Amino acid sequence: MKVLLITLWVLLFFILTNTKFVVCVGICRDNEQRALEILKKEVYDPSDILSSWVVGKGCCEWEGVVCNNLTRHVIELSIYVDWFELRYLRINSLEWLQSFSSLENLEMESVDLSKANEWQQVISMLPSLVDLRLSNCSLHHITPLLDHHNFSSLKSLDLSSNDNFRRSSIPKWVFNLPNLVSLDLRYCNFTGPFPDGPVNLTSLTTFKAFGNSFNCRLPKWLFDLNNLEHVELHYSGIEGAIQSKSKNITKLKYLDLSWNYLNSTIPNWLFGCKDLESLDLSGNNLEGTVSSLISNLSSITNIDISCNMLSGKLPNVIGKLGKLGYLDLSENLFEGDISELFDVRSDFLSVGLRNTSSLSTLGLGWNKLTGALPESIGQLSMLEDFSISNNRLEGVVTESHFSKLTHLQYFFASRNNLTLKMNRNWIPSFQVIQIKIPGWNIGPSFPMWLRTQKQIMIVDISDCGLQGEVPNWIWNLSSQIGLLNLSHNHFVGEVPIISTPSLTNRIGGPWTIDLGSNNFSGPLPLISTVVRHLDLSNNSFSKGLSNFLCEAKNGSYKLEILNLGGNDLSEEIPDCWMNWPELTFLILRDNNLIGGLPRSMAVLSNLLSLDLRRNRLNGLFPSSLGNCTKLHIIDLAENEFIGKLPSWLGMRFPALIVLTLRSNKFDGELPQELCHLKDLQILDLANNTFVGIIPRCIGNLSAMVKEKEEVEDDGQSRLFMGLPIESAMVMTKGNMYHYDTILALFTSMDMSSNNLSGDIPISVTRLVGLRSFNLSKNNLTGRIPNGIGDMKVLESVDLSENQLYGQIPQSFSSLTTLGYLNLSDNNLSGMIPLSTQLQSFDPMSFQGNKLCGLPLLVNCSSAGNIPNHKSEDDESDKDEVDWFYISMAIGFALSFWGVCGSLLFKRSWRHAYFRFLDRSWKMLVAKLPIC
Repeated sequence: MKVLLITLWVLLFFILTNTKFVVCVGICRDNEQRALEILKKEVYDPSDILSSWVVGKGCCEWEGVVCNNLTRHVIELSIYVDWFELRYLRINSLEWLQSFSSLENLEMESVDLSKANEWQQVISMLPSLVDLRLSNCSLHHITPLLDHHNFSSLKSLDLSSNDNFRRSSIPKWVFNLPNLVSLDLRYCNFTGPFPDGPVNLTSLTTFKAFGNSFNCRLPKWLFDLNNLEHVELHYSGIEGAIQSKSKNITKLKYLDLSWNYLNSTIPNWLFGCKDLESLDLSGNNLEGTVSSLISNLSSITNIDISCNMLSGKLPNVIGKLGKLGYLDLSENLFEGDISELFDVRSDFLSVGLRNTSSLSTLGLGWNKLTGALPESIGQLSMLEDFSISNNRLEGVVTESHFSKLTHLQYFFASRNNLTLKMNRNWIPSFQVIQIKIPGWNIGPSFPMWLRTQKQIMIVDISDCGLQGEVPNWIWNLSSQIGLLNLSHNHFVGEVPIISTPSLTNRIGGPWTIDLGSNNFSGPLPLISTVVRHLDLSNNSFSKGLSNFLCEAKNGSYKLEILNLGGNDLSEEIPDCWMNWPELTFLILRDNNLIGGLPRSMAVLSNLLSLDLRRNRLNGLFPSSLGNCTKLHIIDLAENEFIGKLPSWLGMRFPALIVLTLRSNKFDGELPQELCHLKDLQILDLANNTFVGIIPRCIGNLSAMVKEKEEVEDDGQSRLFMGLPIESAMVMTKGNMYHYDTILALFTSMDMSSNNLSGDIPISVTRLVGLRSFNLSKNNLTGRIPNGIGDMKVLESVDLSENQLYGQIPQSFSSLTTLGYLNLSDNNLSGMIPLSTQLQSFDPMSFQGNKLCGLPLLVNCSSAGNIPNHKSEDDESDKDEVDWFYISMAIGFALSFWGVCGSLLFKRSWRHAYFRFLDRSWKMLVAKLPIC
């Protein structure tokens, strides 16, 4: 009995001393109570987050404070701020923490500790601390600790989301905590490299450090940690190879190295981790094939190796992974017949994945897969998300392919040569949310089974060979559809008013409607205010814009992209743009619009691109555009605009990339202010009646100075339905070309077919990034600038039908990228320079001059055609002599007026100067010998 009582007492003592809960009776330790009261008094707490901390009441009863039941010491302290509710709390110092000798868990989340510079020193002196969490606390200072600082008791360390740690590496003491089990350093802006080792993290199971900028290789010791289970290092700038060998790392369950710069093969040791449940290596540059050893991952539920450069055939042994729920192999270089993944030998269906399959996501898009889609895909009964877009699949798809796909919600299969043959009365067993099958052959009848899809939000059946009228129910369904793409079909008839969405539906109504490239006719349809992107281009819509633009009865519209190009719209552009303030892209090209641009277009302050090409618009350059200062593209080509270009044109558009005014009736001199368009890449003023000289400052167009070898990805690529919005029509090499995806790479200057006079400014040779240069059909005189050879990327040069004279500069021979040249009908003379390019052009490129040498048949040694052998160096010397005399004249004038002008206008200087001359004369006379 005595032994039993002793045992009970020991058990009770163990429970009391090892149980953590808030004390309901009594108060906490005096020194700890005082410390928390000091904090309560000094903390900046405008949101009253510490409202439960009532002075005079035992701190063990305060929210976030946990005490030991027996000792009454505070053992847990948690201060949490919900920043989603815009609440705020700032603690300027952590000195008060020194009173908590028994504190085991300290958690502060979203508390502003930016002024608590001593946080490391104070916390390192808490001898019992096991769990430290200071997430999103604006910490900005972390350094290696002194010897007497100690964090060795820590088991969990969370410093995540303190992004002010930028430009510093993770301190070495962090990697020498032998008891540490969990390390969380997410989003701290740490830089690399990791320490080479040795490290002392023998207990570490979880390592999260994603969202940093290490820009280094994976540390060799990482995958030698025997207890490691969970690793997250995505978006961290990790580069190089995944180590090819690893020690006994058998406990790994979760590995995420996605969206880094890894460039090796997938190492085989990974496939030996039989406890691995999730593997994410997507968004890297991994190469090679996927080993059949992947079938050893018997516990795996998630595999994502998309967006790499993996090749070979699909690893059909994946079919043996019975627990697999997520598989994404998209955006690689996999090839071969898709059916090999699903045949009997692959076990994909015959073993673990038939009927009872757990596979819910299967991504195979953007590869090089061939063959017909196997009917056995219809047996994956749990499949929700299926993507086979942009492959080389062909054949017929029937109801059998969808027989048991009752859970299918997302089906992406665009750009394959597939034919959909369904019974007209087919009712699918699924309810999709998104379906994209552009490029399929599903016509000519409209797919009536779409009417059965009550949850559908995105529909893309573009380029599917559909004909006839669109059934009315699709327009009624539009109130729940966020994206409707019926473009590039053969639909006819009028488009009715697209129904206004219910404010209660999940997406707030339609966002994107693309009906382009069909045969729709009649007036433009009215749309809902919530539509963001609308493309009605290349149809036969007629009448004017007034009904569409001016019937705004529901307030301001949200429309950002409006493409009405390629229709039969007529009448004047109405003055109703005040209802469309969000417009960024406006395309009205290829219509029959007349008149000028209305004043209300001045409200389009967000406009980035304006395309009015090929209409019958007239009047002066529209002053209403002066407020559209964000414009990147202005295309007014092939209209009937008149008058001079306003000087503000070069001042109001600091971001202008394309200015196309060709084939109008503009006149007058070119304003010098054009040279202020620093970002201008394409300048087309051709086929007008401009006069005067080319501005001498033309070389200041700095965007044409830098050679563009690749498109810089700024994250702001503007796409509509996957296609680039920003585009330009450019006349180059004698033909008109359409530039969109490579618009950022192209530069062009075309002032042809005007009445410009004077010479070609030497400053134009500074435009070394220019690719197309056309000054033909003007009245230009003088010589071709010698420095034209510095324009190394020139692809097209047309200086024909001017009055240029002298020799062709020898530097032309260095233009190795030149693909088009026309110097005909000038007064050029001498020998055509020898090069690998010039002799390959058609002789017509040089006719109408006094030239000799290949490709012309005129021999330079024949009578009357002996070339002037003064080289361009002689011409340069002549230019230098001219500049010498000019400089001498300027110097003489400055010297004369610098001295004589001072004497003329300054009396005291004049008297001093003559006194100086008088003394000098007397001294000179005194020294002369007496005869």
